[in-house]
Order: sequence, then C-alpha cells, then structure tokens
Amino acid sequence: MPFNSFERFIAFRYIKPLRSEGLLSIISWFSFFGICIGVATLIITMSVMNGFRYELENRIIGFNGHIYINNYEKYFEDISQNFESIEEIKFIDSNISDQVLISANSETRGIILKSFNSENIRHYEFKGKNNSNLIQPILNEIFLGSKLAERLGIEIGSQIKLYTSNSINSPFGQLPKSRLIRVGGYFDTGMSEYDSNYAFLNLKEMQKIYGAEKQISAIEIHLRSSQDTEMVNNQVREILKDKELFYSRDWKQVNASFFEVLSTERTVMFIILSLIIIVAAFNVITCLFILVKNKATEIAILKTIGTSDISILKIFIIIGSLIGGIGSLIGSFLGIIITMNLENIRQTLNNLFNLNLFPSQFYFIDKIPTIIDYNQIFFIFLFSIIISILATIYPSRVAAKMKIKDIFNNA
Repeated sequence: MPFNSFERFIAFRYIKPLRSEGLLSIISWFSFFGICIGVATLIITMSVMNGFRYELENRIIGFNGHIYINNYEKYFEDISQNFESIEEIKFIDSNISDQVLISANSETRGIILKSFNSENIRHYEFKGKNNSNLIQPILNEIFLGSKLAERLGIEIGSQIKLYTSNSINSPFGQLPKSRLIRVGGYFDTGMSEYDSNYAFLNLKEMQKIYGAEKQISAIEIHLRSSQDTEMVNNQVREILKDKELFYSRDWKQVNASFFEVLSTERTVMFIILSLIIIVAAFNVITCLFILVKNKATEIAILKTIGTSDISILKIFIIIGSLIGGIGSLIGSFLGIIITMNLENIRQTLNNLFNLNLFPSQFYFIDKIPTIIDYNQIFFIFLFSIIISILATIYPSRVAAKMKIKDIFNNA
C-alpha cells in the first residue's frame, strides 16, 4: 500500500502532539513500551531456549555417542571392527556401564559407572592434582564427576568402596560384591546431571569386576558431525542385518522425549510471550480510537477539501504502524543487547542480592546459554509489525467512513 507525501505529512503532524494530549499520550506511550518490551522479551526467551537446546545436544553427544549399538543379551563380543570403514566416524567406544553404589566418608550414593577405553583416552578430559590434564590414567583408578566428588568430600588419592550389581554367596545370603578402589581424578563436563551421577573406570578393570572378559555391554559411535547421524545409522543397520540380537539407536531416538519436551516448551513460550505484543496492539487500537475522536473536526476539514476515504485510512495506518514499527525496532535492539550480556546480568544480580538464579542442579548446565538467531529475530520483528498493522485497520476504517455532517452534528 503506497503512501503519498500528503498522507505522510498529515500523519506526522498528528503524531507530534501525542506527547501532550493527556490520556492519549499515556495510552500511546503504553502501546509503544508494550510492543518494545514484548519484542525484547520474546527475543531473549527464544535465544535462551536456542542456547539451552544447543548446549544440551553438544554435552549429551560429547559425553555419550551419536549412535548406540546394543544386544538383547547383557554382555556380548565386541564387533566394533565391522564399522571402522565408515568414513564419517570419529572414534568408536566399546564399553560397559552399570548402576553401582559408592561409599565414602560415611555416605553412600548410587551412580552410573561407565568404562573408558585406553585407546580413546585422548577424547576424555580427566583432571588430576592441580587441575592438570591426565594423559594416561592408571588402570585400576576411578574417576568421579567433579560435583559428585565435591558432595561426598572425596579427594584425589583417597579410597572409596564400590558395590556392584554382581553378588556373592555368604552365610547371610546373597551380598553385593564390593571393592576398594583409589580415586585417580575427576572430570567436569559443565553439565550437572553427569558431573553429579557418573564415574569412569578403565574397560579392562570393569571386565574383571563383572566377569565379562573381552565382552562389553554397548558400543557408542562418535561422529565428526551430528548432521551425518541418520546416514551413518542406516549404514550401521545394514551391517547389523546379518547379526542376530543386535540393534542400533541414534542420540535423537534415545533422548526423543527429552528434546520433544524442549521443543514443545519453546513453542508454548513463544505463544505465551506473543500475547504481550498482542495486548500492546490493543493499546494501539485504543490510542487510534481516541485520536480519531480528538481529530474528528480535522478529518471533516480534510474530507471537505477533497481528501478521499482511502487517504484518511492510510493516514491512521501510518500513525499506528509507526508506533508499532519503532517499538518493534527498539525492542529488537534491546533484546539483542540484553541477550549478549545475560550471563553477566545473572551474575551481577546473584552477587548484589545473594540470589541463586538459574541453579545448575535443576537446569543441567552451569550458566545461561544463549544463541542469537537473526533469522528468528527477523521473524519476531516481522510478526510484531504485522500485528501492529492489523491493529490499525479497524480504527482507521472508522475514521475513513466518518460522514462530514455527522462530525459537525456531534461537534
């Protein structure tokens, strides 16, 4: 809808006095700030949701694999050599994992014990004394998540008692096997779920503990790029066709419900926060109705000198669109600036008011992740502009349909 210079001139003349027209001024400012805050809030929230999903994906995949190969039997012979010819594979980790109990300092805690293969040690970041990287961990040492070690008060070099699901016969019946084992170091993934509930032990040592010599319970395939997951999984399934009792799943299938919840939550948050913009758009409607009422005489004069109904319609559309457009633009910049400094803002608020915003034990990660998606921001900006323009149509039509004789009769 093109606007000529006369329509733009009148629209700007009507906008200028808004700041001094009492109730109209208050409503117009509420409309402006409502749209501005709504757009900024929506951008910040969606950026946090994007960052949250990205961080979780990276850390879940980094800690585990892209593709999991299991067998319906608990332990099985290692067949990882069958997949080594697939070019997209970064490395293959054959392992054993099980739920165990560890006891230290009069405390007992259930954790997941997972093996690491010495051949793939470069892919793990085990820390030793003075936070130094361990190049080659000792065979019979256990490595705990940093938060797990902290909560149990365990230091590097101390011993813990490990209780496995295997049992032994005793005069008192079946008792779980236990073993004293030295703590060789720790790992810190930055993801509270793993750092609080996982421990690592060398594969050969775990095979001895579980009596599964040269056997494993899972094969995890790590890829160079997660984009190749589906393609490689199809190749893996082709190889497994001739092997009974084997099946494969990718990380999306294993964590399907988790990421489905994240996706649903992101959609719901977008819908809820969009209501802020819609409510602000109702303020634009109210603002325009009051403006039409206040400018009734001027509208009659414009019609008397030959201004068409379409031009009157366009004038009020320009006014409403400017309020929405400028509010959307400033809101977009405000949202980007706050998003870029969100972690600093969180830390400042925590320090000033002794708060614990975004606790890692509930959100899995130890800081607020953000990813600014400019395509998404453009969509939010466009959405806000469209809502603002739609809000102007009805009051603008009312102004355009006003009859000159009715205006003077009601004056």
